[in-house]
Amino acid sequence: MSEVRTTAQSQSVTLPGGDEVVLTWAGATHRGRKRDVNQDALLTAFPLFVVADGMGGHIGGEIASASTVGRLQRMVGKGSITPEAIEKALVKAVRDIGEHPETTDEGTGTTVTGVYLDVTGDPATWVALNIGDSRVYLAREDVLVQVTTDHSLVQELVASGRLSPEEAENHPYGNVITRAVGPSESVEPDYVRLDVCDGDRFVICSDGLTKELTDYGILHFLREHAEPAPAVDAMLDAALENGGRDNITVVVLNVSLPGAGAGTAGDEGACGDADERVAGDDRNSAARPADDSSTAADRGE
Repeated sequence: MSEVRTTAQSQSVTLPGGDEVVLTWAGATHRGRKRDVNQDALLTAFPLFVVADGMGGHIGGEIASASTVGRLQRMVGKGSITPEAIEKALVKAVRDIGEHPETTDEGTGTTVTGVYLDVTGDPATWVALNIGDSRVYLAREDVLVQVTTDHSLVQELVASGRLSPEEAENHPYGNVITRAVGPSESVEPDYVRLDVCDGDRFVICSDGLTKELTDYGILHFLREHAEPAPAVDAMLDAALENGGRDNITVVVLNVSLPGAGAGTAGDEGACGDADERVAGDDRNSAARPADDSSTAADRGE
């Protein structure tokens, strides 16, 4: 069991249409059982929630993820979060990474994955962003869907029909990613825009979690724990008990619209289910809802 015990934070925001949204979140990162250092980093600075999974050299990945999170944190401090601002921050992070002598390995870089609340339009929306194979999940109406698409060799094989999702889970090239934030990589994320819906829950995580828990395993712990902090702790404990083969980072974010019923911000109608909503965005994805084929290992039993 992890010695890390997380605490939740909460913030209430008035959206452009006048609705109030209450966000509650918690996050934790752990070295895992097999790695000497933790090359993951996370940022939970409203309105941006991000996980970065570094790679390369003994400390190169740690520098890459920390540099990326640091640049994004400075961007949040300036108060303007847009795709353009994110990409400028990532370009600066690439420069920072390249200035460290410890990051000269060709494979040095980091994933960056997360969501931010965009209140520049009416209605407000969530924007998910992704480079690499860390993931954003959305849980809505007891359905869990992967919002982001992995930038990985295995995902490309799945998308082309050469590999099934089940075969992909334990593929020997599962760690090979096709896009990262690094000295020789693209820094333009994929984006997915989502409605702000009452009761939604986001899970943002590195592949250290998804190596040890299936999608249904993640959904199980969300069902068991309504609040973010105990959900994070339970997932982290289960991932460690299942092997902890990599660094593990997880953020859980709850969304509540106290005055809007079970609808979207600025809309009294009910939100569609998560799978339909995500599939409605133009994105190249093999994401699927979690099914009920759980195992005791998924649940950490």
